[in-house]
Amino acid sequence: MTTAFVLSGGAAHGAVQAGMLMALDERNIRPDLIVGTSVGAINGAWLAGHPPGDSDLAGLANLWRSLKRSQVFPTRPLLGLRGFLGQARNLVPAGPLRRLVRQHVTFERLEDAHVPLHALAADVLTGEGVLLSTGDTVDAVVASASIPAVFPPVKIGERYLMDGGVVNNTPICQAVELGADRIWVMPTGYACALTEPPAGALAMALHGVMMMINQRLGGDVVTYESQVDLSVVPPPCPIRTSPADFSHGAELIERGHDTAVAWLDGNIPDLGAAVFLDPHHHG
Repeated sequence: MTTAFVLSGGAAHGAVQAGMLMALDERNIRPDLIVGTSVGAINGAWLAGHPPGDSDLAGLANLWRSLKRSQVFPTRPLLGLRGFLGQARNLVPAGPLRRLVRQHVTFERLEDAHVPLHALAADVLTGEGVLLSTGDTVDAVVASASIPAVFPPVKIGERYLMDGGVVNNTPICQAVELGADRIWVMPTGYACALTEPPAGALAMALHGVMMMINQRLGGDVVTYESQVDLSVVPPPCPIRTSPADFSHGAELIERGHDTAVAWLDGNIPDLGAAVFLDPHHHG
């Protein structure tokens, strides 16, 4: 049996996956391959860079606890203005994100990973999903995480690539095509308990995107649950923080871990992905 971990995007909510991965590792549940989109590709690269059974997930958790918004979404007013005026393709420089990935990736090329890593990106010109399985690791991960308009596209070969969440934020179908017959899906959830709209254009855009792509995941689960052994690790719910807010990493890790543990122990009923991911609100 081939086991795949499928890690979705979610910006700052990616901290949830660090907790989920710790819960699975505590039960010796480990992947034969990893498929990630956006921040899921970043977390997946950490996991793929360590031998099975020695994944240093405590190190990943420490990274999320220390991460600041300026390390991912630095404010550059002049660049933002140029983007608004059509003189730039992006509102935020990609340099800090690229440096962050380079600092924490331990293998230069995807084919050198301890566990095969596949990063999903989207072709800017055709809209096609592009699964990156070989080549420069930093380029592949940054391409997968290059949110349209926020970051510039990444050119790999003859293609300009952007965030894979545009075509599939939780690439279950790609894991199936790669031969996985046991799939653990790790969505980050979305901010379902905000009391007012997110502050700032970036936060508002990310919130809207996350609501949209979480709805697709519910449909994908229905499609593939009869074809493979599929488990969707429930994200913590409710979530009251924006995906642009990196100041709650420690809380999200703990909640992601505790929710996964409770679910694995049978203390949270397996009600299906729709309960957590379909549109809902906490008054």
